[in-house]
Order: sequence, then structure tokens, then C-alpha cells
Amino acid sequence: MDLDGTVKKLLRRDQWVAAALLVAVIAASWAYLLAGAGMGMSALDMTRMNGTTAPMGDMGLIVTWSAGYALVSFVMWWSMMIAMMLPSAAPMILLFAVIQTRQHRAGNRHVPTTIFTLGYMLAWAGFSLGATAMHWTLARAGLLTPAMALTGQWLGAGLLLAAGFYQLTPIKRTCLRHCRLPAMYLASHWRPGKRGALIMGLGHGAYCLGCCWFLMLLLFFGGVMNLYWIAGLALLVLLEKTLPLGHWLGYGVGLLLIAGGVWLLLPVP
Repeated sequence: MDLDGTVKKLLRRDQWVAAALLVAVIAASWAYLLAGAGMGMSALDMTRMNGTTAPMGDMGLIVTWSAGYALVSFVMWWSMMIAMMLPSAAPMILLFAVIQTRQHRAGNRHVPTTIFTLGYMLAWAGFSLGATAMHWTLARAGLLTPAMALTGQWLGAGLLLAAGFYQLTPIKRTCLRHCRLPAMYLASHWRPGKRGALIMGLGHGAYCLGCCWFLMLLLFFGGVMNLYWIAGLALLVLLEKTLPLGHWLGYGVGLLLIAGGVWLLLPVP
């Protein structure tokens, strides 16, 4: 019996299975967003509203925040985070699947990988709860446009400046390094079993959250359901984590955000 050949076949098959499941989850998340994520209109319609700066109440688009609507908003944010962040986590998840196959050639090899991925998504569920609370607060204060973007120039400038400076901080650099080096993370944080897979997934999600949470808050600047901002930020995160010089891209983006914030604060002639 050719054990090496069998292992290679298992590795290839399990990688394809894991990749197919990731693609399915990502595609479903994007489809849900495009359909409007329960917001009452499609993402395309909300993107077209991006130039509207009047508060929602001034346009007669009054949303009554309740426990039910907060839940809809949370699901929207979580779906958005899965759609935007899961592609950049794919190298880590696929490497985890390979290690699981090498360690367990028989039995339910896919279960730990699924649990690892769930742990990663649960970390972003925590962010989504905070984003929902922020969304609720801003909406009740009349500080969001119909496209769910900040109405105040000073608020927008402050958000750009804060996100830009965060891009240059040591904590951003440390978290990005863990996200960029899947093998290093798994080697230094490995825990066996299903519980270990959940803890590792949560841990990786926490590093990813530390790397990208301010970038995700920029959705409040461009419009929470603005497809251009959603796709642009998702691409930025992917490039930061996968390009050989991705960390320098992060620094450059930070400087651009700071410049944008300063420009918004300059008096209009």
C-alpha cells in the first residue's frame, strides 16, 4: 500500500473540500448583502444613495430601532464581516485543514476545521455587536445619512484620522504579522481537539480583529452598505495580508487616511 500516495490524495481532497465550503459561505454572505441584508432595499440602491447627505429623518426615512431591528442590523454587520474578512483568512484555514489531515487520516477530519472557522467568525460576531451598538447610537442621534454614512464633516475627519494613525501603531503591526504568517501562528498556538480548534479560531479572529477593526469602521464614513467601500476595504485587507510588502501598503493607506482627515478639516475657500 502506498501510504505517501494516500496521504497526498487526502491532502488534495481535504483542501478542495475546505476551499469549496469557504467559497460557499463567502458567496452566500455576498448574496445576502447584495439583496439588502434585511435593510429594506438592495445594496445597489443604497450605494446609489451615497451622495445624499441629509439625515434620514429629513428625507422621511425614519427607522424605528427596536430589539428586532437591532437583530437585523447585527446580522447585516456579521454577514458583511464574513464576506469581507473570510477571504483573507482562507490561507490560515486551508493550512489548518492540511495539518488536520496529516494528523487524522481517518474519521471526521473536517469537523475541527469547521470549528476553527466558526471560532474565527465568532470573533467578528463580537465586533458586529459593537458596530450594531454604534450604528444604533449614531442613528438615534441623527448623525447618519440614508446611505448610513456620517453626516458631520468633523466626525468623518475624526474617523479618518483615527483610522490612519491606528494603521501606524505597533498593535496594528503585531496583529498584521500574525495574520500574514499562518504557519507561525499555528505552530505557536496549536491546541489539540475540537476545543483547541475553537480556541485557535477565536485567537486568530482576535488578531485579525486587532488588525482590521478600524478599517471596518470606515464603513461609517463611506456608507455602511456602500458596495464600493465594502469591496474596496475587503480588497485592501486581502492585499495587506497576502502581498509580500503588504505591511508597507498598510502604512501607505494610513498616511492617505491621515491626509484625507486633515483635508476635511481645512476651511473651504
